[in-house]
Amino acid sequence: MILPPAMLGMLGGGQLGRFFVIAAHEMGYKVTVLDPDKNSPAGKIADVHLCADFNDQDALAQMAATCVAATTEFENVPAAALEYLAQHCTVRPSAHAVAIAQNRVLEKGFLHDSGLPVAPFAVINQAADLPKDGSDLYPGILKVARFGYDGKGQARVACHAEAEAAFAGFGTETCVLESMLTLDYEISVILARDAQGNMTSFPTAENSHLNGILDISIVPARIPQEVHDKSHQLAMQVAEKLDYVGVLAVEFFVSDGNLLVNEMAPRPHNSGHYTIDACITSQFEQQVRALVGLPLGDPRMHSYAAMVNILGDVWKDQEPAWDKVLEHTQLKLHLYGKHEPRPGRKMGHFTLLGRDVETVAAQALLARSELGIG
Repeated sequence: MILPPAMLGMLGGGQLGRFFVIAAHEMGYKVTVLDPDKNSPAGKIADVHLCADFNDQDALAQMAATCVAATTEFENVPAAALEYLAQHCTVRPSAHAVAIAQNRVLEKGFLHDSGLPVAPFAVINQAADLPKDGSDLYPGILKVARFGYDGKGQARVACHAEAEAAFAGFGTETCVLESMLTLDYEISVILARDAQGNMTSFPTAENSHLNGILDISIVPARIPQEVHDKSHQLAMQVAEKLDYVGVLAVEFFVSDGNLLVNEMAPRPHNSGHYTIDACITSQFEQQVRALVGLPLGDPRMHSYAAMVNILGDVWKDQEPAWDKVLEHTQLKLHLYGKHEPRPGRKMGHFTLLGRDVETVAAQALLARSELGIG
């Protein structure tokens, strides 16, 4: 067990790292953030900001020498950096788990080989691997194996010719071609697992996306109890198979009533931001607890919640109408301190709280429209 005021390390300086720093500071810990962006939201509030590349040996050596434990806020941090740090301090989650989650080929293979339900897919290493017309994989979505997120590195393809053009457009990077499903809805489960294998999970979130980016999460999801139970069971199976330690998000598709694992994220997740305001323990405090070996916190909700992402699109030529949304007395606004709003860039979110899920969802949609989203 690592106690305050120990120095913890965070690889990545975005909003997920920022919320980790806030949670760690509230618990009495210090934090060193490694991120190459001098304006990184987490770096701005960290005790130490190592402004360097994730592979920078001097920066990694400094983190290894000063931090008792380290974690990451995103899956695309080089696994080699985690492996190096693990030789000098506690690292959670492991480099092995992160390496699987950051590569769609490894991730799909892991899920399939673990007996977990996934949509039909094929690995595309070269153009010759693309299925011919008439395959069940068309229409489908071609996704690059690495560095794709929030709809980036993806293309919808209806036939072989479109798939071939998309593959060439990705620079012939290794890809995964997934069958495009008719979706009933999308959900996610966020859990925490400690080094002894104990697990807790947050209520299932019901998610909707806009242009490939999460738009709204409603919690608890308005789904049958058996789907809720099954999603938690499958998410815990993923964590056990990975021997995972830390906070893990598992996203699911529900198609024709069937629950399918879409992907996993070895970190807190956008769809779990509601936990900051609506749960006894947030996903970020849980990340701290799992990292330092404290007992996992109680994940219970004390309020229903709807979380809405705020993208740079709403800035346009002036500041958004904060006065409008802040008139909602049960709304919690979180802005991430990013120095430049850009279309598609996550600049913040708000969470609407209440005692009835339908009312909360309706109020969140109203506040969303007042900001000019969508």
